[in-house]
Amino acid sequence: MRLVLTALIFASGLFFILFGLGFLLQPVETAATLGLAAANPLGSATLRADLLSFFAIAGICMMWGAWKRSGDILLVPAIMMGLAIIGRLVSAATDGAFLGFYRPILVEAAIFILLMVARNLLPHHRVQDVGE
Repeated sequence: MRLVLTALIFASGLFFILFGLGFLLQPVETAATLGLAAANPLGSATLRADLLSFFAIAGICMMWGAWKRSGDILLVPAIMMGLAIIGRLVSAATDGAFLGFYRPILVEAAIFILLMVARNLLPHHRVQDVGE
């Protein structure tokens, strides 16, 4: 079970890093896959910086946590996925839901659940012990 779980997380992390690199190397094309567009050079720079950072940090933490079999490290991408879900739900509530709005939420929720299950199965610190 642990081997399958860590392999899934490692592979997901690799995908996240490669997707993030797409924003660095081809920001306009990669952004279009998410329904985004850069209006000017500032927009391209923002796509490169912000989305590379989001996907690379999530991917690096997923791969590192899987490789080290450390549940603590997996909290970082889990929190990132949770915040992304909250952002999408707020957007749906304020801007209105659109056809297929739930698909990215399902992907983020699946990754969140995978990371939280792994966090509980892999070695980690208890909350009470953090900071001691």
